[in-house]
Amino acid sequence: GPNILKTAQAVVEAAVQRRAGKWGEYRMPLPEMKVDHLKIEDMACIVSTGYGRAIVPFAHRNVTEITCHCRGAQWFVPGVSTILDVGGQDTKGIRVGANGEVADFVMNDKCAAGTGRFMEIVAEVLHIPLPEIGPLSLKSTKVLPFSTTCAAFGRGAAVTLMKEGERKEDILAGLHEAIASRVTALVKKVGIADKFAITGGIGRNVGLVSKIEQKIGGLKVTLPQEPMIVGALGAALFALDGAKKKGTIPEPAREGV
Repeated sequence: GPNILKTAQAVVEAAVQRRAGKWGEYRMPLPEMKVDHLKIEDMACIVSTGYGRAIVPFAHRNVTEITCHCRGAQWFVPGVSTILDVGGQDTKGIRVGANGEVADFVMNDKCAAGTGRFMEIVAEVLHIPLPEIGPLSLKSTKVLPFSTTCAAFGRGAAVTLMKEGERKEDILAGLHEAIASRVTALVKKVGIADKFAITGGIGRNVGLVSKIEQKIGGLKVTLPQEPMIVGALGAALFALDGAKKKGTIPEPAREGV
């Protein structure tokens, strides 16, 4: 999800797209960002992040996903202490230090359990659009024990429950319960502090957010305005730093100066 920043106060444009093709064939989605009048060479500084960050051909530098999520989350949620990021491929828990740095982190990238991909698989089996599974799960009258949190076996588990005549909302409640248990166990390893934020696509899933809140002792979860672009925003903020160092973007004038 690329972002364009002109100042640290405003996101000019953002876009989220699924990656298609091979690594290294990635393009900057300027038309989707409604800035197709710009060219790559017009960008003062471009920072790449994520799994393919090192092979983005037009990036001026790359920064780890953990660091970018930490930076982006603080822009959206000033004073955030703990970040839980659940993406399509992995789950990350990040504790923010007193100076805004990454104080500690833990990551599960070896298994798709508890990730957005796992939820997509079950949604496909139930023939329910992904944005609807969270609200539907809240209508459940019983939480079915989901036999697995493994994405490879999740499809079969959902099919079995459907064949047994279980309601879709109860299956989804069980799915959300299983995922919430897994991701909160992960983030507890870095410590859950007062200001707790969720980033990534699951931030839009009200059913899962509700389950996570229950499992962290009723602590209120803070959601960024745009949870899916937090990492990209962090990269854009680092790019803004780089542009300022190169002198291509002036520092904003202070009041009275």
